[in-house]
Amino acid sequence: MLIEVEELDYAYEKSSHVLRNINIKIARGEIIAFTGKNGSGKTTLAKHFNGLLKPSSGKVLIDGKDTAKRTVSELAQTVGYVFQNPDHQIFNDTVFDEVAFGPKNQGITGKKLEELVLNSLAAVGLMEDANLYPYRLSKGQRQRLALASVIAMESDIMVLDEPTTGLDYKEGLEIMELLKKLNLKGHTIIFITHDMGLVADYAKRMIVVSEGEIIADNTPRKVFNLDQVIEKAHLKIPAVTQLARILKLSKKTTLNDTELFQEILAAKEANLNVLCS
Repeated sequence: MLIEVEELDYAYEKSSHVLRNINIKIARGEIIAFTGKNGSGKTTLAKHFNGLLKPSSGKVLIDGKDTAKRTVSELAQTVGYVFQNPDHQIFNDTVFDEVAFGPKNQGITGKKLEELVLNSLAAVGLMEDANLYPYRLSKGQRQRLALASVIAMESDIMVLDEPTTGLDYKEGLEIMELLKKLNLKGHTIIFITHDMGLVADYAKRMIVVSEGEIIADNTPRKVFNLDQVIEKAHLKIPAVTQLARILKLSKKTTLNDTELFQEILAAKEANLNVLCS
C-alpha cells in the first residue's frame, strides 16, 4: 500500500482530540475525495500525509516509511500538497522560479531543471507566463501554479485542499480535468472538497470524516445512498441524484447528467413498450 494509516489519533491539545482511531489504506493510482463539514478533521488528516502534522498516537506510513521519522522536505519528494489558498505557498519573484524551487532543493540543476519546469508549466497552461510575477496571475492561474510546483516535484501522491474554491466554473473544470489526466498517468490523487458534484464526477472512492472519525469509505454511488451518513456529515448530494430519486428512475444511485439522461430514455422506452403490448 502507498499510504497506510494505523490507529491514528491527533490532538492539538491534550484535552482536544481532532482525529480518533483513523485506519485507512490507499493504493497507488487511486483518486479519492475526502469530504465532511468544516472542522470535521479531513484537512488535519491529509496534513499527516506530508508530515505537516505528526500523530499523537498511531502511525502514518508513506510507501512503507513512518512519517514520524521523516522531515517534511523528505516527504515532499513523495507527497505534494496544494493548499486551499495558493497564496499561502507562493513566495518567489517569478512563475518559473516558483516551480523550480522544489526541484532545486532536490539537487536538480541546468537543462534538466529548465525542462522539468517548462514541462510542468505547459501541463497547467502557464508556459507563456514563466517570467511573470506570480501575483499578476488570476486566482485560478495561481492555483494552477501551485499545482505545477507539485508536478515539478514528480510526486507520487498529490493532495489538494478544496482545489476549485474561489474559481469560476471553467477554471475549476480545468483543474479537475488536469487532476484526472495526472491520475491516468499513475499519480495518486486525494482532493478535499464540499462539492459533491466533483465527488460524483471525479472520485472513485469517497472518505467521509465527521467529528474526527471516518464514518464512510466507499464509492460515491454507495455513500450517496447512506442517508444517515449524508445527514451526519452535512453533505448535499448532487441535484441530479436528488432528481432521479424523486422521479424513481432507477434502483441505482444516479451520479451525473449523462446517467440521468440515459435513465429518462430507458423509462420512456419502457412506458412505450407497456402501451404497445
